[in-house]
Amino acid sequence: GAGPLVPASDDASFRRYYRLPDGLHPLIFVDAPPDKEDSRSFVSIAENLNDAGLNAPVVFAADYDLGFMMLSDLGTDLYLPAIEAADEAGADGSRPLYRDAIDALCIMQSIKAEVPDYNIILLRQEMDLFPHWFLGRELGHDCTGAEVKMLDAVFALMIKNALEQPQVFVHRDYHSRNLMVTSDNNPGIIDFQDAVQGAVTYDLVSLLRDCYFKLPPDEVRHWVVYFRARLIEQHRIDPVDEETFMRWFDLMGLQRHLKCAGIFSRLHLRDGKEGYLGDIPLVIGYMKEVCTRYEDLASFGGWLSEVVGPRLKSRLFE
Repeated sequence: GAGPLVPASDDASFRRYYRLPDGLHPLIFVDAPPDKEDSRSFVSIAENLNDAGLNAPVVFAADYDLGFMMLSDLGTDLYLPAIEAADEAGADGSRPLYRDAIDALCIMQSIKAEVPDYNIILLRQEMDLFPHWFLGRELGHDCTGAEVKMLDAVFALMIKNALEQPQVFVHRDYHSRNLMVTSDNNPGIIDFQDAVQGAVTYDLVSLLRDCYFKLPPDEVRHWVVYFRARLIEQHRIDPVDEETFMRWFDLMGLQRHLKCAGIFSRLHLRDGKEGYLGDIPLVIGYMKEVCTRYEDLASFGGWLSEVVGPRLKSRLFE
């Protein structure tokens, strides 16, 4: 017989996961309070992913009223420790892992699913977390009129960039803490219930400019070029030149990292998850890097260095 249920993971949501070990077929039980989490979207998207031949949990049973699900278990080997170990070992040890993840992403983008549009309202709501939670609450910084105007202009640029790209199925959190290393049909894909129809570079930037692991810039470029070539040869997108595609990718990353700085601040301050405060400097670092590359972001980059940087530093070491 199987042993007792063991807590399986602690993520940033209200869901709790338990593993039933020792069984012939390991299972995961999910407790997702129905007033807080929508299990229906999890179940329907899991089906979409599995139908496309991707490695997502199979849902064996779901009770929507109670908020319980029984799923197949994709194991315990997260991408994050695997890419960290490969990085330690040097050379290009992580390349097969990234190739698998990007090949799976190409397949995933072709899914036709009933998911919300990643529209102006949603993009803007996400970026508003930056002035509210990060600048205001975490750094105690009230924006001047000029700063508000600058942020508005940056946000408008981010929205334009997101909406001018081909729109595809977007996982929305496709990174090293939501991908599992599996012996068969790698990677295992989890945490996809917030999927939307959005920009073609969104999931790629989550993977390559990961908030928990910094890939060297030349590796990032290598994979962006690889991904673009795959999409063009599979006739998923019209041929678009490399620089345009790279700008789509860079600016999409900036939009995402504005949101992440806000979300990490909220997780720290509202939910008492201290660890996320330490993840913010990498996110701000990514943003500054992108700003050095594009003339229309130069002043925003300067402001991040001069105003935000010192305040964040003193916040971290006070």
